[in-house]
Amino acid sequence: MEWKFATFNVNGIRARLPIVLQWLKDHEPHVLCMQEIKSQEKNFPLAAFQEAGYVVSLRGQKSFNGVAIACRTQPEEILYRLDGEDSEEEARFMAAKVDGVWVVNTYVPQGRSPDHPAFQFKLAFLARLKRWLQEKFQPDSPLVWAGDINVAPAAMDVFDPQRMEGEVGFHPDERTALEHVKAWGLVDLYRKHHPFEKQFTFWDYRLPMSFKRNLGWRLDHIWVTAPLAKASVDCSVDTQPRGLDKPSDHTPVWAVFNLSHLRSGE
Repeated sequence: MEWKFATFNVNGIRARLPIVLQWLKDHEPHVLCMQEIKSQEKNFPLAAFQEAGYVVSLRGQKSFNGVAIACRTQPEEILYRLDGEDSEEEARFMAAKVDGVWVVNTYVPQGRSPDHPAFQFKLAFLARLKRWLQEKFQPDSPLVWAGDINVAPAAMDVFDPQRMEGEVGFHPDERTALEHVKAWGLVDLYRKHHPFEKQFTFWDYRLPMSFKRNLGWRLDHIWVTAPLAKASVDCSVDTQPRGLDKPSDHTPVWAVFNLSHLRSGE
C-alpha cells in the first residue's frame, strides 16, 4: 500500500482554503497535517474538507496557532494534549493513529528572540515532546513527527547561515534541543532522500521578494522512526503554493511510504 503524507503551515485556514483544497485535489495525500489554522473548531470549514473526501480532527484557537489533521479515513485514536498540558495552553500539539501509523502534528513556538521568555518556552516544548515520546512509544514503532518545527537544523537549511547564526530559528540552543528529540530515534526524512540539497519551506513576508530571491529557511519537517524511514519511497518540498496569489509564507512538505513493505517486516 502506497501511503502519502504531507504537512503544511497554512497561516490561516479560511484565508488559504482554496489553496489547500486545490493542493489536496492535485496530490491526494492520505494524511495532511496543518498548523497555524487560526480558527476555533466551530469556525473551521469542515464541510469543504468532507466534500473533498477528508475527515478533519483539530485543536483550534481563536486568531492564533491551532493544529489539524485531515485524513482519508477516520483515525483509530486521537490525542489532543501533551501529558501535563494545561487546558488553557496554546493549541500547538495533537496526535492521531491513522492506518496503523502514529502521526504527531506540532506547531512549535517560534520563540521571538533568544532573550525572551518565549524562547525558553520553545526549548521546554521540545523537551516535553521528547519525554512524551519516551513514555508513550518505542523507536521501532511506526511514527511520524511533522509540522512547523520552527528550527533549521543545519547551515544548509538557511539562506545565510553566517548572518543568521544565533537568531531564533537557527540558534545553537534550539538546534541542540532538536537533536535531543531526534536522539530518541527519529530520521529527518527530507535529508535521508536529499542529503546535499539546499531547499527551504518558509520565506518571510517581511523580507522583500523573499520567495523570488529564495531567501528562505527549512523549518517544516517530516521526521520518522526507523521502520518508516526504511519504508519511505520519497520526501520532497512543493514550492508551487508559495508562488500563488495570497499564499501562506510556508509551503507543503510531503512523503510517500510503502506500508505493505512496512507491514511485511521486510
